Amino acid sequence: MSTDIEITPLLNWINTHGKPLVIAGPCSAESEEQLLQTAREIAKIPQVQVFRSGLWKPRTRPGEFEGAGNKGLKWLRKVKKETGLKLAIEVAKPEHVEKALEHQIDIIWLGARTVVNPFSVQEIAEALKGNNIPVIVKNPINPDLKLWIGAIERVYDAGINKIAAVHRGFHYFEKSPFRNAPMWEIPIELKRIAPSLPIITDPSHICGNRELIPTISQKALDFEMDGLMIESHMNPDLALTDASQQLTPVALKTLLDNLVIREKSIDTEFYSKFEELRTEIDKLDGELLQILANRLKIIDEIGQFKKENHITILQMKRWVGILEDRMAQGTHLGLKKEFLQDLLALIHEESIQRQSDIFIGTKNRKKS
Repeated sequence: MSTDIEITPLLNWINTHGKPLVIAGPCSAESEEQLLQTAREIAKIPQVQVFRSGLWKPRTRPGEFEGAGNKGLKWLRKVKKETGLKLAIEVAKPEHVEKALEHQIDIIWLGARTVVNPFSVQEIAEALKGNNIPVIVKNPINPDLKLWIGAIERVYDAGINKIAAVHRGFHYFEKSPFRNAPMWEIPIELKRIAPSLPIITDPSHICGNRELIPTISQKALDFEMDGLMIESHMNPDLALTDASQQLTPVALKTLLDNLVIREKSIDTEFYSKFEELRTEIDKLDGELLQILANRLKIIDEIGQFKKENHITILQMKRWVGILEDRMAQGTHLGLKKEFLQDLLALIHEESIQRQSDIFIGTKNRKKS
């Protein structure tokens, strides 16, 4: 993402009173009564600024409830008139954008299934030209940061500068307590790349289970995410979509009341200690990198020796012995087994690659 991209600060398009933005409402609009009843209760929660609801639901299989569609727009206008809450809906094609603008929707979002398709994103971006309605972009289903950034850039290139990203987790094949793995490193990297871009976490889609939502919500705020998008329904167990991940408005209020919002600014004494610890980390990182560089120099020498003496690159018995020994040492020092496995695998992969380059003569190496 270009560093000269100018995103309008969140506070300039929605007044959160210095608190995290909270978007809440049912997964999908099912009926006028369901929508209004839920909105009335959510409007009593002071932390919530925006009411969300899905009108056009992209479902995995045909025949499943796909939202109320266009008629839900009239229900949402009643919600806005009665509660004063801003409105947010998902759009998946240009016609949805046109309907949203026609019915004074305040915020639109691009869903995960839309973001995976650059053609769809571009069509929506074209429909947005000439309007500066705020747009929030969910991460794609798969953990692809470039694809996420690409969708944001397409919206920005259409002339929209009121943009936020939504972290809703990623599809993960391994067994996990979550519906979608949080993979916090991805939104954190996006925050590093685009510090002016607000990032909102969607704990409902990450968790898929209402019992886990408070933990993920707190973690999002601890990671300095700019807000939360949480699904809420008057009677979640009877919801036509995603019943298990929706909270009642009462449960939502309890959750929000119990979240700890930590100060980003710190006093001078604490800051001094904080900087001292950070300096120590910088020093250790420098030493760690130097040790890795020295190790790889020795790997190069071993690779040259193997080449000159016609020895194969991979010595499996030696690698198995190293792995067992380093795992034992590392776990004894308090390092997690999974972390050690990933770290050692990366080092071994780099070592094999360097020796392979030496064997085929592509590595420009100076002899000592």
